[in-house]
Amino acid sequence: MNSIKDINCYLLDMDGTIYLGDQLIDGAKEFLQALRDNGKKYLFLTNNSSKDKQAYVDKLNGLGISAEEDDVFSSGDATIYYLKKNTNFKKIFLLGTEALIRSFVKAGFEVVSEKNAEVDCVVLGFDTTLTYDKLWAACDYVREVPYFATHPDFNCPLADEKVMPDVGAMIAFIKASTGKEPIVIGKPNQPMLDSIVDIYNFDKSELAMVGDRLYTDIKMGEDLGIQSILVLSGETSMEDYEKSPINANHIFDSVKYIINQL
Repeated sequence: MNSIKDINCYLLDMDGTIYLGDQLIDGAKEFLQALRDNGKKYLFLTNNSSKDKQAYVDKLNGLGISAEEDDVFSSGDATIYYLKKNTNFKKIFLLGTEALIRSFVKAGFEVVSEKNAEVDCVVLGFDTTLTYDKLWAACDYVREVPYFATHPDFNCPLADEKVMPDVGAMIAFIKASTGKEPIVIGKPNQPMLDSIVDIYNFDKSELAMVGDRLYTDIKMGEDLGIQSILVLSGETSMEDYEKSPINANHIFDSVKYIINQL
């Protein structure tokens, strides 16, 4: 088994790993300090594309964790990078929040909101402002142009073990109507890791993904050849893990228990 000591940069999921809702997970602040004390790097990594970098910075700062925009990377950021690197697309029909729209516009894209326009592609983000008309228009466009999704999560965790439907549920709706599936950018997929390695100049061999969700966080490690650390402080229990075909390199009750292994 690969050693924790070989890890020089930790890709940290946030909700369920660093905090739960509006509560910091016990030991998370000390864990981050221990990484800094040991000369380790870390990046807060999220599939949630409904918020921009500043929203996460504000949340982390509000929980007592010092963070800047460069410390946060989302599936929305990875989607922007992927499109700019691999396509010449400019006009996008985007299903997303105002925060995601601002991010795409800032990156130089023209975001189209009306039906029956000329667009280069469809991008499906975590759109908490979703309407039937948006879904209808998206289905019309998806039949004609390339289609991308920021991430595959079916549900987004909330407090008190509740969830809200996420992009994966929207992908299923659009597939039922069109028969088409998108190129998915976020965890556990290769474009997410490629964008991080390129933008932050990390060496893949030094990375580890730390998270509480098996089919995104831990599967990213398993599929893409980086170390994975499952924490049992969020979505996944040990019973869930034992029933799953997905394997983690390391398992801890929370990030607090990684400290002594550094």
